Amino acid sequence: MRIAVDAMGGDHAPRAIVRGAVDALEFLDGDTRIVLVGQEDAVRAELAQLDGWVGRIDVEHASEVVGMDDVPVDAVRQKRDSSLMRMVALASAGSADAVVSAGNTGACAAACQLRLKTLPGVQRSGIAVVIPSTYGPKIVCDVGANIAPKPRHMHQYALMSAIYGRHVLGMDSPRVGLLSVGEEDMKGTQLVKRTAQLIREDGGVNFVGNVEGRDLFRGTCDVIICDGFVGNIVLKLTEGLAEGLFRTIRKELTEQSADLASRFEPIVQSIWAKHDYSEYGGAPLLGVNGACIICHGSSDHRAICNAVRAAHRFVAERVNVAIVRHLGQSAKVGNEQTD
Repeated sequence: MRIAVDAMGGDHAPRAIVRGAVDALEFLDGDTRIVLVGQEDAVRAELAQLDGWVGRIDVEHASEVVGMDDVPVDAVRQKRDSSLMRMVALASAGSADAVVSAGNTGACAAACQLRLKTLPGVQRSGIAVVIPSTYGPKIVCDVGANIAPKPRHMHQYALMSAIYGRHVLGMDSPRVGLLSVGEEDMKGTQLVKRTAQLIREDGGVNFVGNVEGRDLFRGTCDVIICDGFVGNIVLKLTEGLAEGLFRTIRKELTEQSADLASRFEPIVQSIWAKHDYSEYGGAPLLGVNGACIICHGSSDHRAICNAVRAAHRFVAERVNVAIVRHLGQSAKVGNEQTD
């Protein structure tokens, strides 16, 4: 297996990316190679400071870098020799089985959709982020790839996310909920109502009905489906809330007593570790004809390491094969969709 990594993508590139890729080698089989795509001198300078990678990591030169503030469509069209575009080109040519990037999310999604296309039967791809909770990992899809989906798109998000949950996260029979403003069937937009109907008609999805935002951190369901506009807001709100909450706890403990803060610090760190997005590395772009893991822009080396491992599991568990097979089984429902 060959996994291509955008070495120049992210707030801490290339150092965190290169280190994370090297760290990941410890968890991968000996036949797996990593291709670091980026400005060769910078990448090799980082590799020179690390051990254990010789013979398992290749470097593919790319002269340009897609910035985090670049317009995705413009970046894809104008920066053809960027690390991001050359990484996706490797996958398109069959020279890489999976790609990983912590760079510009929109550009990465656009490049993969343009060059890799979608799987047979898939109409729109969606980003499925994994959010830790007390009740185990929760999948939220979509969080930004498609801000104006149709019901049939969201129906497929439900199917693909459930498959990802089973094959990669070890969920036995993922419970799928549809994000709405209330649990009752009559609540929600026409998009939500029609999507609920389509998912309910699909016997291949363990659908629990409408769920509310607070259910994300309850044991109500394992997968939450929503449009990309709402999903992106949910994701950013969750990240900000978690960060603010832990900062507040530390501040209050310190103000009460420095000794008290010191004694509670291990507990706070333990709780944070269990709710850290870095544990899952990145979010798969479900539905593209390949394996693409999109990481948070602020990913550190640990997040990159776990993202590479997630990419390896995605390919090894043949997630795309399962998606195509289940879509075929749902063909009758799909043929009846006219939205």
